[in-house]
Amino acid sequence: MKVELARAAGALLLALVAGCATHPRNPDAYSFAVMGDTPYTPAEEGPYHLLLQQLDTANVAFVIHVGDIISGSGACTDALYAKRKAEFDAVAHPFIYTPGDNEWTDCHRAGWDSIERLAALRKVFFADRKSLGRNPIELAAQDHCLAPDCHCPAVPENRFWTRGGVRFVTLSVPGSNNNTGRNAVNDAEAACRQEANFAWLEQAVHASENSQTVALVIALQADPWAPKEPVYEPLLARVRDAARRLQKPVLFVHGDSHIYTVDTPFKDAMGNTLARITRLETYGSPFVGWVEVGVDPDDPEVFSFKPHLVSVALRKK
Repeated sequence: MKVELARAAGALLLALVAGCATHPRNPDAYSFAVMGDTPYTPAEEGPYHLLLQQLDTANVAFVIHVGDIISGSGACTDALYAKRKAEFDAVAHPFIYTPGDNEWTDCHRAGWDSIERLAALRKVFFADRKSLGRNPIELAAQDHCLAPDCHCPAVPENRFWTRGGVRFVTLSVPGSNNNTGRNAVNDAEAACRQEANFAWLEQAVHASENSQTVALVIALQADPWAPKEPVYEPLLARVRDAARRLQKPVLFVHGDSHIYTVDTPFKDAMGNTLARITRLETYGSPFVGWVEVGVDPDDPEVFSFKPHLVSVALRKK
């Protein structure tokens, strides 16, 4: 009997030690989903709708879509915008979308006016301060002009919100060189939008300097390392400065190049890796998938990543 009691006590002690070693998950821990750059082709429509169905049953707090809701040669029609919005609004979770280049910047390829298409996107997707989805949440929005003379329009697609000590900010930064290099009118639009983006990011960084904020997430469409022109270097400099000021984990989320990637590409002036800034690039055409990002305030790294590849819709030659 004594032997049995000793064994039971030993087993209980081992269980208690094991329980302490595993560090129970913080009750404020949660996950969110990231997707983008799909569907581009008819072959991707089926997997894309399967992806949305997966999101409905996933244990995530919200979904971030980093843009490109059609291909770069797709139809930039009001009907297409309405169709995508209806799809996003049908998702069970709050759904936060930031525009990509395919749905406005690149529309000039088919004879559309890019700036007019951006205005149309704003009317359809960003008419109020709520997210999309069946269970929308209230978001802060940059829905006011920047200066007293209002020479630049509002950028209502820029949003921020917080969850579990993490601040999230979206910036209106599409691919295709950020709508620059084609003519003076579009260059002026890009300059105004960049001014707005930097002001919005500064607000988010300033608000994140308090002790209650454990990390910052910055989400946008463009892959700033893809183009040959250094058009995105001012943005990268702002992100590096944000990480220096905060001394907290910063997660930089984007799409555009379509390859699921988690790495640390940010460098300081000496070429040293800035380990506090993690880059996440989500899947994109022909890869149809999403990334589950875990958030645990007790984890020194805060973020963890789990890819969900739904399909590879290979294009016909």
